[in-house]
Amino acid sequence: MAVTSEPRAQEGGAAPRHRSATRSLLRLWPYVRPVRVRLFGAAGVAVVASCMGLVIPLVLKWMVDGPVAHRDPGGVWLGGALLLALGTAEAALFGLRRWLVGRPLASVEAAMRADLYRHLQRLPVSFHDRWASGQLLSRATTDLMLLRMFLAFPLTFLVVNGVTILAGFAILLSQEWTLGLVLVVPAVPLVILCSLFEKRYATVARAVQDQTGDLTTVVEEGVLGVRIVKGFGRHRSQARAFRTLSQQVRSTELHKARLLATLWALIMTLPELAIGAALVLGTMRVADGDLSAGTLVAFLSTALTLRWPVESLGFLLAMSQDAATATDRYFDVMDAEPATAADRPRPARPLRRGENGEAGEGGEDSGGGGGGLRFEGVEFAYADAPPEEPPVLRGVDLHIRPGETMALVGATGSGKTTLTALVPRLQEITRGRITLDGRDITALPREELRALVAVAFEEPTLFSATAGENVLMGATDAGREELLRALKVAQADFVHALPEGTDTEVGEQGLSLSGGQRQRLALARAVVGGPRFLVLDDPLSALDVHTEALVEAALRQVLAATTALVVAHRPSTVLLADRVALLSEGRITAVGTHQRLLRESAEYRSLMSGQEREEGESSP
Repeated sequence: MAVTSEPRAQEGGAAPRHRSATRSLLRLWPYVRPVRVRLFGAAGVAVVASCMGLVIPLVLKWMVDGPVAHRDPGGVWLGGALLLALGTAEAALFGLRRWLVGRPLASVEAAMRADLYRHLQRLPVSFHDRWASGQLLSRATTDLMLLRMFLAFPLTFLVVNGVTILAGFAILLSQEWTLGLVLVVPAVPLVILCSLFEKRYATVARAVQDQTGDLTTVVEEGVLGVRIVKGFGRHRSQARAFRTLSQQVRSTELHKARLLATLWALIMTLPELAIGAALVLGTMRVADGDLSAGTLVAFLSTALTLRWPVESLGFLLAMSQDAATATDRYFDVMDAEPATAADRPRPARPLRRGENGEAGEGGEDSGGGGGGLRFEGVEFAYADAPPEEPPVLRGVDLHIRPGETMALVGATGSGKTTLTALVPRLQEITRGRITLDGRDITALPREELRALVAVAFEEPTLFSATAGENVLMGATDAGREELLRALKVAQADFVHALPEGTDTEVGEQGLSLSGGQRQRLALARAVVGGPRFLVLDDPLSALDVHTEALVEAALRQVLAATTALVVAHRPSTVLLADRVALLSEGRITAVGTHQRLLRESAEYRSLMSGQEREEGESSP
């Protein structure tokens, strides 16, 4: 559980690039469009409410130059009532704005989160291999919350305050243009400051959100791996690693706060200086008789009303940058495309039997016809592997006949798990093709492919659901009868002894169960739907000898009715198969029965006897 010292802007390796915040935020339009009427309505209501605040100084001007100057109590009471009505209406309109945006923007956030989760399920396993889960979690939670808050408040008030500032300065210039120009002068340095702030703040905002994603990853790994941490006494080192990354986040947050504080101080200081200068000049003109007291009061009241719209620019720009960064991080994931058949090259010519070093025993051929499961010239290399590195799988030709069980045997690192992952398209092959009953798997819809092929992995994954629900994930239309039969095949009858039987919650990752129990539930999940094709990656490795024998006896009945590829490490598992394929350094080097390979293959005998092969021992 290493802690990175630098934030990972994009897990694919691209460095964060400077981009226009407006361009980033415009990508949210497809999500905002369904609620645009209420959102625009809320903005309109807020504009009207804000403009009502600009009417108040005009009422004050009338009161000072009229009823107050002429000592008219009735006029003063009328003016006070009008001010009260304007203030009440302004408050009511702002309350209406909140009501208009609350529910629809919660729906926008929910829709974006649902789309993100759906897209994550469609992305290939290679994507998830590259990305830290904490980075994905932070995008689905913190980033989307930032976007909802931005759409609800900063976005509206960027528009509202912009309209208010323009309308307010128009009123100021119409009342007394010379004093109005005094207040307009600071606009030029403010625009320059905001432009510089945007570029610097965008970089820091991206860094802190990426570092938060890394911090989330460390927390998640620490929770899921708590048994390892405690078992090896690593809680102090893990705490130090967490503290180091937490300090990085704190330092970046403080840097961001300093930038914002500097901008806000300048944004507040310049307008205050301008208002002070206007007050001095206006007072002098009132003393000279060139300006009425009411006009000066209205002018200063309008200027003070514009203080918040101007001073809030720093805060609103900061939130806009945070939202733009959150948008970029969201679309970093959404822009990742699932691998398709068109994404990989086809072989220039069919690979012939024996061309890649495989022994070809057992009657393997390169023809595309026939049923069962067939690998034809299959090669696989990871997308991020160096060009000079050889493929993990090289020219694999293998035919598993309909109803046949093929055991796949090989040394650690020979590519067995990778080969099994290609069948349900958890990984996309680089070259060649795989067919099921003569149909190329890349031509099958993924839903149909995964209905035909069931899988069980050596490392079983269970979900925070009941034991029964975990098993029934293997078949959408299976019922209670199929569930009980699958549990019996997998020798998972221990479920009935749990507090609530099959309705017992197994907890996150199924850690309330033993390794063997989790593996048996995963095997039950694979066989519950009676699949046509079955791919098992050493599914019995965590079982004791007695339980393994019982599972194998029951599993024979299931294998008799399906076409199966079983990764095996022990002779007892190999004996379940009709034939055996030996995978060595990414190639199929021998195919035949267990007895035949024992007679003819020294490598196979070594694997079955548990001896380790030491490469190069006999070389001079």
